[in-house]
Amino acid sequence: MSSSHVFQSDGRLLVGFTGIFPYVRLNSPFDKHSHAIMKRSIPFLVFAILTILFAPGEASAQQRVRSRPNPFLSTSKPFTRWWWFASVITEKDVRSDLNWLKENGFGGVEVAWMYPLNRRQNDTVHYTPRQEWLSPQWTAIVGFAKRYADSIGLGCDYTFGSLWPFGDTQVPREEATRNSTDTAWRQDMTASWEYPKTGYIIDHLMPKAFAHYADRMLRALPHVRSSIGTAYFCDSWEVESRQLWTPGFDDDFQKRFGYSIQPLMDSIYSKRYGDERYDYMKLVSEKTIGFYRQFTAIAHEGGALARVQCAGAPCDIMSAYASVDIPETEAMLYEPEYSKIVASAAALSGRKIVTSETFTCLYGWPRIHHREEQTADLKLVADALFANGVNHVIWHGKPLNPAGTDTVISYTVHVGPSGSLAPELPQFNAYMEKVSSAMKRGKTYSDVAVYLPTEDAWTAGELPKEKQLIWSWGEYEMRYIYTPQELKGYHPLWINGDLLQKAEYRNGLILVGDAKFSSLYVDVKYLDRSSLKRILEFAHKGLPICLKQDPSEPGKTKTPEYGNMFSSLKNMKNVSATFAEVHPQKPFVTVKIDADYWCRKDGGEYYVFIANPKSRKLKYPITYGQSFTVDTVRTEATFTLEHGKRATTRLEFKPYQSLLLKINTKGEIVPIDISFVPKTPIVKVREKRKEAWEVE
Repeated sequence: MSSSHVFQSDGRLLVGFTGIFPYVRLNSPFDKHSHAIMKRSIPFLVFAILTILFAPGEASAQQRVRSRPNPFLSTSKPFTRWWWFASVITEKDVRSDLNWLKENGFGGVEVAWMYPLNRRQNDTVHYTPRQEWLSPQWTAIVGFAKRYADSIGLGCDYTFGSLWPFGDTQVPREEATRNSTDTAWRQDMTASWEYPKTGYIIDHLMPKAFAHYADRMLRALPHVRSSIGTAYFCDSWEVESRQLWTPGFDDDFQKRFGYSIQPLMDSIYSKRYGDERYDYMKLVSEKTIGFYRQFTAIAHEGGALARVQCAGAPCDIMSAYASVDIPETEAMLYEPEYSKIVASAAALSGRKIVTSETFTCLYGWPRIHHREEQTADLKLVADALFANGVNHVIWHGKPLNPAGTDTVISYTVHVGPSGSLAPELPQFNAYMEKVSSAMKRGKTYSDVAVYLPTEDAWTAGELPKEKQLIWSWGEYEMRYIYTPQELKGYHPLWINGDLLQKAEYRNGLILVGDAKFSSLYVDVKYLDRSSLKRILEFAHKGLPICLKQDPSEPGKTKTPEYGNMFSSLKNMKNVSATFAEVHPQKPFVTVKIDADYWCRKDGGEYYVFIANPKSRKLKYPITYGQSFTVDTVRTEATFTLEHGKRATTRLEFKPYQSLLLKINTKGEIVPIDISFVPKTPIVKVREKRKEAWEVE
């Protein structure tokens, strides 16, 4: 029986239909152990219509979602991605793997369905037996994994498909992703659970394409009662993004911007089309964020939360991350400092958890130092993530193995009983659990908001060649954006235009989500008119604004009032290009060394994690043994708390150690013991060569 969903233009689910019968999928339909879709005749039609007409508002729906068990509030122990290579998965093997993970200090798994191992040899002849994709047998073994994990106190999340972008062999050609310049091209899905069968990746800008795909997933995924909770996972954007297109895009564009973008698409990334490229990216962004909203609505429909990596998506990245339940970053394919964008979006949208896919391609890609990874190097990365807002680690990761075997996946650190990390896993996981637990207390501390230069990135187009990777080419990804150094001690968070619109001004502060800011810092070449208007409104109310340069209006159509608004803003007494003039208050922390930190405020108490200076400014990839040190770094730090109260302490970073401090309501600084000394790493110098990930 055919199924479809009806979505608003922003991707929010309105109502679904199965065949000719409308149905309502409750906000938590599986809380009562039901996977059946409610179908009735005339009496149910009345119920359905009334439910739609008198459904509670979005705010109450969000409250119901947030009241569900969250697997990352149930535990702070690290999770791991759990790769299931296409094969016959047995209950014995599931139990064996989960027991081992439990014994080694893991808190849960994220099931990720992969290709069969013979794909590594490009073997398209021999078909590996397996539970067929989305079959009842597949559902049964996945359900067993969920129930067994729950029985031993482990979380169990599901990737919402096989591999990374969504798609399979059932995606029709007309619903596959495409570009504007080659009408015949579609992006193939060649490395999934169904290998050697090939399918298509869905058009992520087409709501009905994802709705059809999601309906298959929701029907097949097991819905098991869990006190721990469940999240559906969407990995980073790995859809071809150059000249991204969808049916009707040019019509939508022309209605929105008053001209056709189609004739320019062959040259849309040339320097002369910066304004038109901005308009194009603005519409692509809206449709992409619609996909993330749609995914979140569908996760809720399945009784789950939406955990999402928006990294790499061609959109306003903060707005995308603010639209999901559990925003997730990634390292080291993204620098740890990128996580501050994700953590800022979480704080400004009231999200409590920021997860990270962690240790991916640590030393490079592929197969570099496999099974030789060093815990001290991993700790360097984990500490950098904690100091940039992450509060739950997800290892990358653990292959599911038949008992007595320990297979390797080539683009990750190796989690398994025979790897070099195995002896230290329980202690290292216990360390990360302790830090994660503290960094979930209260809310992220905030003081200065920094405007994220999204308009600059969209107008700029391509990254310089030296910054490109074989999987990354566009400025829109925001990979190399950092908060200004002069704001270091003020615990700056990013803000964007959308979240400025949602902010309110009260008692000298702008408030949005869990964040409150006493000033706004703007250092951009381009500023959207709606953002300029909002900033001007806040300035008129008295908000101090540091305006470092004179921005221009992006986009092809320029508005006459833009110049007048900017002149009005620039001439206000509470606006200056000098930060100290608009924000004379002392920074939250004053320290002589350059070390990253993150602060959570729980009532009147502060929890401050300060990463060892060795974790500062990590770049992909790290070198083998980069963490090695014999030095102890000592310095003094002064914290300026609310009402001007100050607290001073000595900081001592012993080799491989970071610091966790609690500042209580009396202003007393109490160190929290997070000591964990990994095995001293071996140092190996990387050969100078052309790397596999570099662009010519």
